[in-house]
Amino acid sequence: MKDSTFGARHVAIIMDGNGRWAKKKHLPRALGHKKGVEAVRNIVRVAGETGIEVLTLYAFSSENWNRPRDEISDLMGLLRQYIQSDIEEFVENGIKLKVIGNYKGLEPDIVRLIEGALDRTAGNDRMTLAIALNYGAQDEIIRAVQTIAGAVQQGDVEPDKINAGHIADALDTADLPPLDLLIRTSGELRLSNFLLWQAAYSELYFTDVLWPDFDKRELQKALRSFGDRQRRFGGR
Repeated sequence: MKDSTFGARHVAIIMDGNGRWAKKKHLPRALGHKKGVEAVRNIVRVAGETGIEVLTLYAFSSENWNRPRDEISDLMGLLRQYIQSDIEEFVENGIKLKVIGNYKGLEPDIVRLIEGALDRTAGNDRMTLAIALNYGAQDEIIRAVQTIAGAVQQGDVEPDKINAGHIADALDTADLPPLDLLIRTSGELRLSNFLLWQAAYSELYFTDVLWPDFDKRELQKALRSFGDRQRRFGGR
């Protein structure tokens, strides 16, 4: 029997704290990222068991390119390994992979790996794992506005008829259910350019737990907190 999601269909996580986890243990930063990948693998499995419909993970932001070159190389290497090692598990467990952000801006071999994984899991329907790669919410909104501007230019949309639905339909998450719960680990209290439009009425949950230590127990705590809240969506 699946654990209760307390009504949370779509959960997103800002996975933060790999570097601090490694520093606390006097380990190289790269090992913190490696441990973080293990946490991803565990939480994806737990989310599927729990009954969450969509799990969206902030894996690599458009701002992360400002990190040291060797750290970026380590992260890209881990991404390659993760896709190659876990694709069979996705297929077997009915997990559909989705990528949001400009993933085509990554190295060509990574793009090929991603697109192969997208194709292989396209028919799965147990859970969707949406991974944000080379993603920034402001960039996403700009791209959505450009799409709408093109529609206006073609005469398909009247400028004064543009509404929130048009923008939502032009975002990378257009085919996903509304975001219910956004979790951030490591004690930081900001959204860091992640799902800014989608988070308008989502519940926010911040924890001091560093990402490599975020496990089934911590996810359940977040879901229970979500279940204890009364969502008003701007109403009283």
